[in-house]
Amino acid sequence: MAAPDEPIIDVPTLARALSAPEPPALLDVRWRLTGPPGRADYAAGHLPGAVFIDLDADLCGEPGPGGRHPLPEPARLQEALRAAGLRAGSDVVVYDGGDGLGAARAWWTLRWAGHHAVRVLDGGYRAWLEAGQPVTTVVPAPPRGDLTVRPGGLPVLDATGAARLAGGDGVLIDVRAPARYRGESEPVDPVAGHIPGAVNLPISEQVEADGRLRAADALRSRFARVGVDDGVRVGAYCGSGVTAAQAVLALHRAGRPDAALYVGSWSDWITEPARPVATDPRG
Repeated sequence: MAAPDEPIIDVPTLARALSAPEPPALLDVRWRLTGPPGRADYAAGHLPGAVFIDLDADLCGEPGPGGRHPLPEPARLQEALRAAGLRAGSDVVVYDGGDGLGAARAWWTLRWAGHHAVRVLDGGYRAWLEAGQPVTTVVPAPPRGDLTVRPGGLPVLDATGAARLAGGDGVLIDVRAPARYRGESEPVDPVAGHIPGAVNLPISEQVEADGRLRAADALRSRFARVGVDDGVRVGAYCGSGVTAAQAVLALHRAGRPDAALYVGSWSDWITEPARPVATDPRG
């Protein structure tokens, strides 16, 4: 794989950047798969200058035939990002509570929208607190931004493209837990199983116990185990395109910035009854 385009920033580097004359814009994307958005967590304390952005309401479209977290409508996304003060060409750092999921989907969405200068805070808010860095309850009022959303900055898979990858045109990685992949349990969606031909590499193998991404070499080794070699097309999916965004972030760190996200993921795949469902762990 090629040298990685490092998408992660650590706490000491961010702390120095925030004291610079032109600090990066900060987005707080704390989020839970089940439960309320992280706005209450933000109100209780956040990084100085950070603006809260709602993953479900601001960074994704309405749930429906395209899945539980489909692509956002570009004009609506642009309005949300401008309201958060994002400007064209500005450096942006996104963070969540520490599991990396909300921040990864925010990173992916901004990159998809054409804004390249965005990184994820390694370890999120938890790492910031553990390092003794300052937090605040002051809600900033940034000047309105001028960022223009230009979709297409990162590759996207639809159901047809995902099926082609899984069918031999490349490698399609299912990053859900093995029991969900095998169809033994399905706690969220009404149908259990996986896309035929997809390989299972759970997100738990791509992150450390504290939610931080593994080092690039370790990631490259894990991806190679499931067939992700140089020149082989690769994509990822999960239940609804959030966890898989973290896998795409990991693939970027491992040197695969061409990795595609099946945004609708399993929650989109199963909306069409004619699409096949596999439960055999061999494919």
